[in-house]
Amino acid sequence: MQSNPRILAFDPGYERLGVAVLQKEGGKEVLLHSDCVRTSATLSFPERLGVLGAATEALIAQWQPQAVALEDVYFAKNAKTAMQVAEVRGMLSYLAISHQLALFQYTPLQVKVAITGYGQSDKSAVSMMVLRLLGLHTLPSGKRTLDDEMDAIAVGLTCLASIRLGQ
Repeated sequence: MQSNPRILAFDPGYERLGVAVLQKEGGKEVLLHSDCVRTSATLSFPERLGVLGAATEALIAQWQPQAVALEDVYFAKNAKTAMQVAEVRGMLSYLAISHQLALFQYTPLQVKVAITGYGQSDKSAVSMMVLRLLGLHTLPSGKRTLDDEMDAIAVGLTCLASIRLGQ
């Protein structure tokens, strides 16, 4: 993998898919793009997968990443939701491999430790550190950022750090 890979990062979900594109430039992590892809509750689950797959294909074509980073599924309450999110992760993994992209996966604990240094950090602490690591006060879009989008950015930053450390 090149020394400054472009990372396409995801916080997997089927209602909201957090996405971020990051890379290192001049030794600093740079956020190139972030968003939250939403699907309608009126769609069937397979239709939702189709929307998310098409959005992912478009992101790959537009940003030409060298790697995909995913957050692992962590649900303790709802098995059906966990299974559907796992299906989204499977689809994202397949798309990464089918485009010959390196695939990295991180647990929520790994992301929290990489971003804040503390595995029990809450979402606000992670969000604050994400902005600090990027040298930003707010995201460039100026729009209200959803947790899913911020989580995807955190996953991307974790990936850039782990690649740098050779993990």
